[in-house]
Amino acid sequence: MRHAKILRLNKAGTPIDWITREEAATLIVKGQVVWALGEHTFEIRGGYNRLGQQSVLMLPSILASDGSVKLSDFVPPLVNSYLFRRDQYLCMYCGGEFNADNLSRDHIRPMSRRGTDSWTNVVTACKRCNHRKANRTPEEAGMQLIAVPFVPNRYEFFYLANKNILADQMDFLKSQFSENGRWSYQ
Repeated sequence: MRHAKILRLNKAGTPIDWITREEAATLIVKGQVVWALGEHTFEIRGGYNRLGQQSVLMLPSILASDGSVKLSDFVPPLVNSYLFRRDQYLCMYCGGEFNADNLSRDHIRPMSRRGTDSWTNVVTACKRCNHRKANRTPEEAGMQLIAVPFVPNRYEFFYLANKNILADQMDFLKSQFSENGRWSYQ
């Protein structure tokens, strides 16, 4: 729990950021926390009063802060670390599990052939399979995808963006994951 962050929501319950304990403490002492969730609490210690008692502030693992609720269409940034987590570090062609150093971003329809650098046109591929596929579509290369690429929704993105998620935070995020089975592989 040493590196765990606190999930900050807007007052409507939509994730907006992963914040540090210090940032959460600031929101609490400024009275900007509307409500809180979570089973885990973090303790942050302050100074001592004249009686020698140290101040202690208990921080929730999930908090909702006050402010306006303006949400636009959400498209998460396409970054290899998020892509590899989305695809669970599996090559979407051979099905092998690899560490990030042995993975690459493969464009299903190559960019040189009017493909886009977008969530729905990229998959994780081991370097061997990516080299084998080369500048072809999977069909042309005789290779089959083991899963359909998708754009993560806001809740799925917050999962992808943090490697140290606590169980209660995961439960909260997972409740809003897409239900169409896109996190399962053939």
